[in-house]
Formats: sequence, structure tokens, C-alpha cells
Amino acid sequence: MSRDSAVGDLVRGYSIEVLPRTAAKIDDFKALLPEGTCVYIANVEGTDFEDMLLTARRLRDDGFRVMPHLPARLIRNAEDFRTMLSRYREEADVNEALLIGGGTSKPIGDYDNTMQLLESGLFDRFGFSRLHVAGHPEGNPDIDRDGTSRRVDEALQWKQSFSERTDADMAIVTQFFFDAEPVTRWVARLQEMGIGLPIHLGIAGPAKLQTLIKFAMTCGVGPSVKVLKRRAMDLSRLLLPYEPTDVLEALSREVASRPDSPVEKVHFFPLGGIRTCAEWAGRQQHKGA
Repeated sequence: MSRDSAVGDLVRGYSIEVLPRTAAKIDDFKALLPEGTCVYIANVEGTDFEDMLLTARRLRDDGFRVMPHLPARLIRNAEDFRTMLSRYREEADVNEALLIGGGTSKPIGDYDNTMQLLESGLFDRFGFSRLHVAGHPEGNPDIDRDGTSRRVDEALQWKQSFSERTDADMAIVTQFFFDAEPVTRWVARLQEMGIGLPIHLGIAGPAKLQTLIKFAMTCGVGPSVKVLKRRAMDLSRLLLPYEPTDVLEALSREVASRPDSPVEKVHFFPLGGIRTCAEWAGRQQHKGA
């Protein structure tokens, strides 16, 4: 298999995410994304639920799978949670979601983590059949302040058990990263721990180097950020846009070499713009065809 073909196969069927305010600037998603693409709707602190719902309804009407973020620490109480799920189902025909902590250290209400959302039973009640959870290949300093991965590992083991004792169709979606080696070690470690949930690898789409470094610092990306810092020191490459070609090539080789790999696909964080990312991904798919 050629290098281009391997990358094209890994990229094929990708998912991507969009903020409501970004989606409002896109005239026609059908001209931008492959038919049936799974589009995550990011919910950051300060985002209005009505904007989330409007974006979800628009994307569903265009024929896309829609997976809104549900940030535990930004949900006030069970009543608000029920209302959100009910309106997503009834007004936008959404039955999938990505469960995340919420990007803030202090909850605004009754929920502190995604396990509480899962334990509520509300997803089953409202017919949410597919639930994705976050993965942190390089750790999460907001959760494990001692520099270990103990708490995030325990959380994933709990979610693995939840998937086995319920009908929930689950997968892990990772934070973005810039170096394949620590991620492939993390994938192997999860398998050794008995965690067999499918994995969707978070990839930062093409962007200016300065933009990626800013997002990496804000989002707590771990040691792989050194790849960007090395590039920043190379004056011949400093002003060139970053493209995730190298990391995808390394990942595709690893996945191809391991028939038991739980890696299913990639999920793009379009940090340099959704149009730029979608067009780049389309070219990779074409190479692999």
C-alpha cells in the first residue's frame, strides 16, 4: 500500500467539528463536506443553547450526522439536562452526543463529570443511541494534577464497563496532538487495560503555526507540542502553514501494521478554518482512492 493510499484510507470517513458562530458563516455545508459526514457542534462556555440547536437542525436538514458537545460542568441541573436532550431529539432529530467535562475547573451546577451524565439514565430515556467520550493520550493536567494519568484511566475503564452493561454505542475521541509515537503507545496501553472502545484520533487541521501553538497552550496539549516548537525554530518553515501530513503518515503505518488496532478514523479540529480543513482532507481522500 502506498503512503498516500494509507493516509487516504485513514482520513476517509472523517468527522469534523464546528462552532455555531463559525457555522453561521458557511453558506452551504453540502458543498463543503462529504455526504453523511459526522459533524460535532462544539459547546464552549458562553455558547447559547438556541444557537447550538439551530446549528444542529440546519446540519440535520442538510443530511449530516450531528453530534453536539454536552459539557458536564456547564449544565446546571437535571431539569436543564432533560430539556436539552428533549429539544435535540424533538426539534433537530439528534440522537448522538460527545460527552466532555466542559473546559472549566468549577461546575456551574450539579454535574462535575461525564460519568454523572451517563448514570442519569436520561440518554436512554430520550433515545440517544451513540455516545462518544473524550480521550487524552498525553494526559489531562486539569484532571490529574499530579502529572499521572490515574484518574483519566479510571474514568475510561468505568466508561468501558458502562458500554458493556448497557446498549450504548460508544467510542473515544481524543484531544488533538502533533506526534504519533506517544499516541500509539497510549492506544496499546488502553488495550492492555482491557479498554476496547473504538478510538477516533483527534487531528489538528491545516493552520498557521502561531494559531496552533496558541490553541495547544489553551487546550493543554501535552509533550507533542514540542513538534510545533521545533518547527517554529526552523526559519525556513516558520511562515509555512502546518499540515498534519507527517503525523497521519506515521499513524496510518501503525494502524496498518496492527490488525487488532481499535483506531477507526480521524476527527478533525479545523483550527485553521473548516473550509481549509475540509478541502485539505478531500485532497488526501482523492490521493488514496
